[in-house]
Amino acid sequence: MIRFGLCRIIIHSLILMIIGMPALWADDHPLALQIDELIAAKSDGQQPAPCSDDAEFLRRICLDLSGRIPTTDETRRFLDNPALDNPALDKRAEMIDQLLAAPTYAQRMQELFHVVLMERRGDNEKWSNYLHTAFEQNKHWDQIVRELLFPDAEDESRRGAGFFYSKRLEAYGQNPTDYPGLTRDVGRLFLGADLQCAQCHNHLFIDDYKQHDFQGLYSVYLNLSINSGLEFPAVTEKPMQKKLEFVSVFDATQRETGPRIPFASEFAIPEQSKEGPAVSVLARLADEFPTQGNSIFAKNIANRLWFVMMGRGLVHPLDLHHSGNPPSHPELLDLLASEFAAHQYDIKWMLRELALTQTYQRSSRFPVTLADTADAATEVSTTQISPENYVLFNEKRMLAEQLLHSTLQATGNLDRLQQPAADGKPNPELVDLTAKYVAAFANEAREPEDQINPTVKGALFTLNDETLLQLLSRQPGNLIDRLMTMTDEQLLAEELYLSIFTRKPTDVERTELFAWLAQNGDGREKAIRLLAWSMLTSMEFVVNH
Repeated sequence: MIRFGLCRIIIHSLILMIIGMPALWADDHPLALQIDELIAAKSDGQQPAPCSDDAEFLRRICLDLSGRIPTTDETRRFLDNPALDNPALDKRAEMIDQLLAAPTYAQRMQELFHVVLMERRGDNEKWSNYLHTAFEQNKHWDQIVRELLFPDAEDESRRGAGFFYSKRLEAYGQNPTDYPGLTRDVGRLFLGADLQCAQCHNHLFIDDYKQHDFQGLYSVYLNLSINSGLEFPAVTEKPMQKKLEFVSVFDATQRETGPRIPFASEFAIPEQSKEGPAVSVLARLADEFPTQGNSIFAKNIANRLWFVMMGRGLVHPLDLHHSGNPPSHPELLDLLASEFAAHQYDIKWMLRELALTQTYQRSSRFPVTLADTADAATEVSTTQISPENYVLFNEKRMLAEQLLHSTLQATGNLDRLQQPAADGKPNPELVDLTAKYVAAFANEAREPEDQINPTVKGALFTLNDETLLQLLSRQPGNLIDRLMTMTDEQLLAEELYLSIFTRKPTDVERTELFAWLAQNGDGREKAIRLLAWSMLTSMEFVVNH
């Protein structure tokens, strides 16, 4: 019997596939199970990886929902106990619920969506507070988007949301205000449609992307400017007077469009009354954009959340939803979008359902050999596995923030550095470390982080910068201090591996560790520091697997 969580679900699916019977799902069947069936149906005959062990799962889910690896106490408790608080509950489901309810969830979502929405354009305290509060209150995605698209300065709950617009309206360098860039970003981030090449003409290679879609949205943003008279980021909207005229570079025919949501009908410019306040086109756009009737909106966010959890979008790249680039699993994306909308765009609900799937809980490795014939066996290479089949978990590079928090957790410095300074502001050392890690491991500003590749600057930082070694200097209660107080090398090895890798060492690793310490008996502290440093710089540590 398969012991771990929902991995037993696969047995049912495999039986149905073998005997050729369709799997019938009741309308109220958990979404997680339906996801697994649709993934299994398109596996192209590839045998799926086995279920992850508890250590692999715990590390993965903590990184995804809390933005850091677990503590050694959390790891021991999870690994050693068949159930956490309630023996009748699946302990993996219970851990998922605990992480979603923990304060670290809001911090993780704040950091994640700051990167998604702002793409490293800069920071703003009011903006950070807005995002943190939104996820702390479990504000649903459609409401967040309405507030981003119409950051009403009169509404105190929206203060900070204007940073999404105001930062993009800033002129940088010798460049003028980038209204086309703002238009492009709204299409990319909220519809998954990069309309940049439809600015001057219908897209040459994507039939779905029309010039009037770009220009209709552009007509709204041409009326925005930064409101610098407030203490929080805000914008001012000039009333729209007439439709926007435009021509294609391939056709001199004069055309015009009123405001429109891309791929939808344009809506009328509201009549302005001299006696009353100006009628906001921006408010109408924000109200109609994230509706349940806008299936493209729902599919985009469903695809992005799938990417966050599974390491690859059903539509890949994320910003190119169109008929010429269909999703790898069309029925699955339709299901995710419709269910997400039916649950009022509750991000926490969607993340839970994805985490409960056997697809998410698969191992990222094939630890056993698979027999090709009765006489021979061949090791399955992960390079032969298409990532879009999801037959094993797709390894993910961490965001710079995840890597930093995990490094601080592993070295025993996280609690200390998370304590605010005397003035209530973030610890200056943590601020400095964050800047260093972003500079070393994040993508360049204005570049989406849907793919993070290893860089020379990251490698040089890891190998040569003193930052990591300073975190490994012995201080009361940190990792090196704990290890130096241990005389039992069996316990030392376990503590080291649980702290950094969220697992116990193998027999081979124990033997090598003991030999290393024996060779360096006169410099035990330095030997332990170097061993920890080598583990923290390894691929096993820097990748979410």
